[in-house]
Amino acid sequence: MTHKKPEASNIVIFGGNGDLAWRKLIPAFFNLYINDFMPSKFAIYGIHHQALDEDEYRKHLLEGINTFSRSGKATKEEWKKFSQHVFFFQGDFTQEDTYTRLGKTLEANDKKWKERASRLFYYSVAPRFIEPISIALSSHGLASVEGKDRIVVEKPFGNDLASAKELNKLLTKHFKESQIYRIDHYLGKETVQNMMAFRFANYVFEPLWNNRFIDHIQISVAEQVSVSGRGGYYDQSGALRDMIQNHLMQIMCVVAMECPGKYEAEAIRDARVKVVQEIRSFKKKDVFKNVVRGQYTAGKINGVSQKGYRQEEKVAKDSTTETFVAARLYIDNERWQGVPFFLRTGKCLPKQSSVIVIQFRESPHKLFQKETVPNRLIISIQPEQEISLLFESKIPGVEMKLKPVEMDFTYKESYTEAVPEAYEALLLDVLEGDATLFMRADQVEAAWAKVMPILDAWKSTSDDLLSYKAGTWGPEKANELIQQQGFDWTFLPQPLQPAKPARKPRKAKAAVAG
Repeated sequence: MTHKKPEASNIVIFGGNGDLAWRKLIPAFFNLYINDFMPSKFAIYGIHHQALDEDEYRKHLLEGINTFSRSGKATKEEWKKFSQHVFFFQGDFTQEDTYTRLGKTLEANDKKWKERASRLFYYSVAPRFIEPISIALSSHGLASVEGKDRIVVEKPFGNDLASAKELNKLLTKHFKESQIYRIDHYLGKETVQNMMAFRFANYVFEPLWNNRFIDHIQISVAEQVSVSGRGGYYDQSGALRDMIQNHLMQIMCVVAMECPGKYEAEAIRDARVKVVQEIRSFKKKDVFKNVVRGQYTAGKINGVSQKGYRQEEKVAKDSTTETFVAARLYIDNERWQGVPFFLRTGKCLPKQSSVIVIQFRESPHKLFQKETVPNRLIISIQPEQEISLLFESKIPGVEMKLKPVEMDFTYKESYTEAVPEAYEALLLDVLEGDATLFMRADQVEAAWAKVMPILDAWKSTSDDLLSYKAGTWGPEKANELIQQQGFDWTFLPQPLQPAKPARKPRKAKAAVAG
């Protein structure tokens, strides 16, 4: 969609001196500003409980921009203009005085700008602060205009189904659902957004997007990093909660959803929710057949020694928290019945890589003596942004010899336009009031409902928790999970290797109209 200039906006970041604001939020707002997407009238307030000189605060934010911004170091002129819109606001999230003073500040801007500006309240805080902030914003009437005032909530959205429902109940008690933007930055990534254009604007692919033509789908997010200083949080979360329940399931929704009736937020969100609701629920006995969990031990990544998970700071010495998960899921609807979706994620893996692999079925034509390789479509989300199609081609010469080759589309080679960071796209959508790329309460709860049987099964035993050395691709059982059906995991960046054909091809289902 075409972006228009957002209306005048007050932007309030609770946790404005935190790591997220420093690395992601302020650099994103800065890039929106220098590319002329920010409102003509706006102010950004970073709220922090400790006193801090405003010049020092701005200097700190500039360091973040110069270190993490995709556009590189800010010029003096750019920073001078942008920094005039950025302010430090000292305040305790739990004290009434904070909100009284904040309200006066926002009202003063409205008076100066001669209009009631929209208000964006970003919760870049620990989960325990969500309740006091929400209650205070509500009681002080700071987010009372439904069409203008928005609340942005970072994950985690609860740590199980019960707490997710409680969080949604809290938020909707104080704000309308249309005001609440639950942010999952993976939905803001350019390649993930491009999936809708790829599927629904190109008729050549959509008729093949079903169980008659597709053998299986892989969604993999590999992280080379360890838990590092996040051990305290991660040990209470784990890979299933931290990655599968939100990031990978959201990607799965975009891959598997039906075409919405129209391009608008609620129609698109309805289509994504339906996918989650139709994921086959696990019974306890099925969990250990379809889900593999692992925990990294000491090893080496690119020749650098990495300590084991249980030796990380703030991690229990007998922790059973998983740092790796591989799962086989099924969607029980007409389009996807019988097609396995393999989801995999882990920390301390050899490479940083996020890919979607669409593995097509074997060709029914046995015209050539050589066994042909099934077609495969790979959408690389990071580090490279590209789409590759693997297909058979004749090798030049007088003989009919075939070889699998690749057809590539890359953002780098195809576009001169810069690719925005995920937070840029998402924050601009919030400023414009577009909730398309954000999760609704029902989607959050549906996702939790699907992973709860796994969490409950894991509570009963830790015998299935496997170890893997840092710098490897996880437990061998994860390979067995996908190899049982004749498949192999695929990761980029690496040369494409022909995928193994399925040992026992499934019987084709009736095709679903694209």
